[in-house]
Amino acid sequence: MTESEFDAYFMRMALREAAKAAESREVPTGCVIVAPAVLEPAHDGHEAVFDFDPLKARILARAHNQTEGLGDATAHAEMLALTSAFSAKGDWRLTGSRLYVTKEPCPMCAGAIVLARNDAVIWGLSDPKRGGGTEFGIFSHPGINHHPKVVAGVLEDESRFILQNFFKSRRK
Repeated sequence: MTESEFDAYFMRMALREAAKAAESREVPTGCVIVAPAVLEPAHDGHEAVFDFDPLKARILARAHNQTEGLGDATAHAEMLALTSAFSAKGDWRLTGSRLYVTKEPCPMCAGAIVLARNDAVIWGLSDPKRGGGTEFGIFSHPGINHHPKVVAGVLEDESRFILQNFFKSRRK
């Protein structure tokens, strides 16, 4: 399986989490954090080589927005998934992991992702008004010490569809 097929596989899982949020009348954003199997560990300045077989990957966390249900402005899918992943890994450093989220992380979540040291952040739909990566440049800011790989637009149409349908139904 290619890296892009691997990303689509786990983005579908994040979309299922987003659907759970919508069912609970939360903004439908879903997040999954995955640690792919390592073929060759990082050494001598070379990056690790990963096995992009989803059956060999370890799912560290799954979450969806719960701000309304928990009455907590920080209960975004990414924040909840990060907390679960720290517990699952037994470490606050999530190196070697990939974070999948259906909508581009906000600045709060982008900052937390940088601090957690995820290797990559993959999202479906960009947020040109409030996106932590596109609008605020957090993932590429020269003042930070960790710059995750960013992949935008994975299953973008599906991510857009679930958000648009949610807001259309709320306006009715």
